[in-house]
Amino acid sequence: MTLRTGHIGLNVTDLDRSIAFYRDVLGFGVIGEGEEGGDGGRYAFLGDGDRLVLTLWEQARQPYDGARAGLHHLALEADSVERLGEYEQALRRHGADFAHDGVVAHREGAASGGIFFHDPDGTRLEISVPSGAESAPAPHGTAPTCGFF
Repeated sequence: MTLRTGHIGLNVTDLDRSIAFYRDVLGFGVIGEGEEGGDGGRYAFLGDGDRLVLTLWEQARQPYDGARAGLHHLALEADSVERLGEYEQALRRHGADFAHDGVVAHREGAASGGIFFHDPDGTRLEISVPSGAESAPAPHGTAPTCGFF
């Protein structure tokens, strides 16, 4: 059996703020929104056209905690290193918190690389490209960059 990632679900503290970030800064479209029952549990489905990529659930009371078991980071892939630069500029205009300055390689000498940053709740995010980062620095030498931020 071969499995593929279907979509990613994230708990968020403020659904409206998170929708704005993922829609306005990263370019996802809102496919649907709703509220469950009388307890005010709100959610949103975001994607690329009709393809569901991300679900946001307003269920968290505290920001992301990287010291707990669970999601380490969410990795997204861009089409080109030029497009990666456009995402970086949009994130900087938004005031996103970056783990590294600019595009970095996934490891020393790798052609692949990306940008590493946090969403409004502190969830670790990566946008990478499979090639084009040959001249970018590798912050952790031989260890995977995506493992330590």
